[in-house]
Amino acid sequence: MSDKRDYYEVLGVSKTATAQEIKSAFRKLAKKYHPDLNKDDPTAADKFKEVQEAYEVLSDDAKRSRYDKFGHAGVSGNASAGGGFGGFGSSYGFDASDIDLGDIFDSFFGGGFSSGFSTKSSSSNRKRNGTDLLKKINITFQEAIYGCEKDLDLDVVEVCNTCSGEGGINPKTCNKCHGSGTITTEQHTILGSFLSKTTCPECHGSGKIYEKRCPDCHGDGQTTKHKTITVNVPAGISTGDRLRLAKKGAAGSNGGEPGDLYLEFYVGEHKYFKRENDDIYLDVPINITEAILGCKKEIPTLYGSVKLNIPAGTNSGDIQRIRGKGVDNKVKHSKGNMYITIKVITPKHLNRDQKKLIEALAKTDLDDAEINEFRDFIIENY
Repeated sequence: MSDKRDYYEVLGVSKTATAQEIKSAFRKLAKKYHPDLNKDDPTAADKFKEVQEAYEVLSDDAKRSRYDKFGHAGVSGNASAGGGFGGFGSSYGFDASDIDLGDIFDSFFGGGFSSGFSTKSSSSNRKRNGTDLLKKINITFQEAIYGCEKDLDLDVVEVCNTCSGEGGINPKTCNKCHGSGTITTEQHTILGSFLSKTTCPECHGSGKIYEKRCPDCHGDGQTTKHKTITVNVPAGISTGDRLRLAKKGAAGSNGGEPGDLYLEFYVGEHKYFKRENDDIYLDVPINITEAILGCKKEIPTLYGSVKLNIPAGTNSGDIQRIRGKGVDNKVKHSKGNMYITIKVITPKHLNRDQKKLIEALAKTDLDDAEINEFRDFIIENY
């Protein structure tokens, strides 16, 4: 009586399992018990061989039929034919694609091995769009408010006109890889012989070589040119705002589109005007008599001057709004207001006549309700 385990039991499938279920079970177990992936397990090699034997029989309809009728005796002449691991492949009656060799080899060889059954990578010839670029632009307060044209000096990477981005003159098929871009070599492993594909060192994967290198780009396919471009800066731009210039970034490769150029703005400050979003703030100084008696002041705005009525009794810090005199923002399609903060300036140096007038004024009763209330608070509490 054979001491071998039942093949269905070895693969962990039922006797009614489909061919696909048997194949799937084999793939998992082949990876699980591969000797080179289980060097610390002394039983891995025997288990791997057992899995191979089971699959060799159950994957073949004729052998499976004999096994179902007569057991191991029905296939004893075939089950041991493969022996060891050197015949892993055609001698076991299945195609190498039956097992996911890529997964095993990624672990076995560190990801650098190709089974030769996957399609050729075309990454070396794939279109690649150019990268986006960012340039910081300093503009004045007035340029930001009213908009302007700015001439920008840029070093732009472009596709070489001489070789159309090829990097060389008069292309021809690479003799080493015959245009495939890869070199195929045979690798001998414990599992048998397999094909390994590597990038062709002659053409670097392009499949083409040239009679001579391009004299302008020196084989890069791209050249750097100094250019001056004119940019329309819209009115109302703020610090941190960006403008996108389509296809003004770095050149693409292999026919890819150029990237975009982004301009990021930094706005200078104004001596008098302060900006918050689209509102403008201005401090307006007045003297003490103007604050007491009231007056009309000519106020500068972003769009010309206006007459502002300052009522009698105005205090320092009072704020007046002038509607619609803020930033006319063409980017956000909005318009801000202007806010005037009054600053009452107290004179520090008076001549004799001015001092007499102030002293005479001080002798009159100018106390108002707010002053009287505060005076009463002091008397009552202190």
